[in-house]
Amino acid sequence: MDVRHLELLRELALRGSVTEVARATHRTPSAVSQQLKAAQREFGMALAEPSGRGLRLTEAGRVLAEGGAAVATAIEQVRAQWDSFRGQPSGTVTVAALPSAATFMLAAVLQEFEGSEIEIRCSDIDIAEAEFASLASDNDIVIAHSFTGVRPAGESALRVQPLAREPLDVAMAADHPLAAKGAVRTEDLVDYEWIGVPKGYPFNSVLESIERATGATLQVSQRIRDNRLVESLVAGSRRIAVLPRFTTPTGAGLVLREITDIPTRRHITAILRPDRAERLAVKQVLGAFRRVAADVERHHRGTGR
Repeated sequence: MDVRHLELLRELALRGSVTEVARATHRTPSAVSQQLKAAQREFGMALAEPSGRGLRLTEAGRVLAEGGAAVATAIEQVRAQWDSFRGQPSGTVTVAALPSAATFMLAAVLQEFEGSEIEIRCSDIDIAEAEFASLASDNDIVIAHSFTGVRPAGESALRVQPLAREPLDVAMAADHPLAAKGAVRTEDLVDYEWIGVPKGYPFNSVLESIERATGATLQVSQRIRDNRLVESLVAGSRRIAVLPRFTTPTGAGLVLREITDIPTRRHITAILRPDRAERLAVKQVLGAFRRVAADVERHHRGTGR
């Protein structure tokens, strides 16, 4: 059994097309197609079939792809043992992070590994919740978020490590009529204009929860991804928005108010492929993210915010 064929099927299961596998493995699509034909000859049956513009593994292909994932995980476990034996893990750990989560974690994590043999390369990506799982194909650690639970959508085959639970509050100008309240209820929020985020993003789930609780349709005048831009639009108007508690600056014209009658916490998690999760360098970086996130969460509990 050629292990390279198992690796190919694992990549096809993750990426769904010959073109994407070729891009990820730095080969030509023709070379990948030839390897797939060789794998089908070796195993004596069809392992993939056309599906739209991509490929879908057959039942036989899925069985072998799962085997490929198990082999890759075992190899990384041995590599981790070897790194531990040598006494010092090394190498590059790639991180794709949600900006609003990276803001309160990444600087401290990078500082922890200064001068070590581990290099962290981070990219900031703000996308819909269901899209984060796909980033694990090309990154060692993906920092994602979800409103509904610890596991974001689409990552059933991946490992998920909870990092923090962060309240999502209502942001408003300091002189807004609602700012006089210590906290707000959903019924207080239905008559104001909102700055929202694109649909499919966890912050939008809070607005949907308000609508379900009140039966009202909220007036959302803008849908914007960047939190700093949202802050500026809210601080200079009577508009309100949902913003994260840990990183939203208050005291300079902007205040946050908790919504007391519906759940409003988002789950911030790390998503990893099972094989990459076994790398000792990845484990150490993930451990740093866990410690930093826990410290931030304890700090905000202690300050009452």
